[in-house]
Amino acid sequence: MAEQQSKDPHAENPKINPDGSGASNQIKDPDDWVTGGEPMTGAQASYLKTLTEQAHKPEAFDPELDKADASKRIDELKHETGR
Repeated sequence: MAEQQSKDPHAENPKINPDGSGASNQIKDPDDWVTGGEPMTGAQASYLKTLTEQAHKPEAFDPELDKADASKRIDELKHETGR
């Protein structure tokens, strides 16, 4: 019998690893999101509101942000607040 080699099932999956480098494509730039122009989700709005309060920047909360811009604002505020 031939010995089976154990392979990483993700290594050859182009949806997870399109270039074979081992880097996942599951984290995309918000500017590249297909749904990035849609209104932010309720979860994003809630988290953004919390972060703006923690950062003492209530003006940073904009209920009209789309998903992509809300994600970027959340990332900025997480960096500022150390979260």
